[in-house]
Amino acid sequence: MNIYLDLFLTFARIGGFTFGGGYAMLPMIVKECVDKKGWATEDEIMDYFAIGQCTPGVIAVNTATFVGSKMAGPLGGVAATIGVISPCWVIITIIALFIRNFAQYEVVQHALAGITVAVLALVLNAVLKLGKKSVPSVAAGILCVIVFLLSITGLVPAAWLIVFSGIAGVVYSKLAGKMKRTSEKEDE
Repeated sequence: MNIYLDLFLTFARIGGFTFGGGYAMLPMIVKECVDKKGWATEDEIMDYFAIGQCTPGVIAVNTATFVGSKMAGPLGGVAATIGVISPCWVIITIIALFIRNFAQYEVVQHALAGITVAVLALVLNAVLKLGKKSVPSVAAGILCVIVFLLSITGLVPAAWLIVFSGIAGVVYSKLAGKMKRTSEKEDE
């Protein structure tokens, strides 16, 4: 199959059958791109998720762009991006046309409440899967807890938390490397 068509169809399936937004799509992206297609490794996908979260836009769309670009250059990125957003665009357009007519019905309100709970479960699933890979040490776990607590208080903007975390990661790796070299010299 043509790689551009394969990228488009794969990401269209992810976009069309994963409800709950960008975070809810992450487990399906891993399943399709890592497990089934072999387009990326788990480490690469984790990097794409991290960069996709730090850049403007929806994390799933950004990740689709990264995977598509890796597989087939800029046109692959375009094919994957259009693929992942097309079903969402169609579905949102249809819902927008009809939601005003039905939003006041109790059954619709209950359905939306149920969908919200399901989306939360999907997001938590993605967080748990990502957490296993992205918190590899006690220091990373401590940083994760600090950033989480600061984010839920709303005292520090998310952009600053991301910058702070990046700086903390660099400082930690430098300190850990220095301590390791010192330890190796002492062992000699």
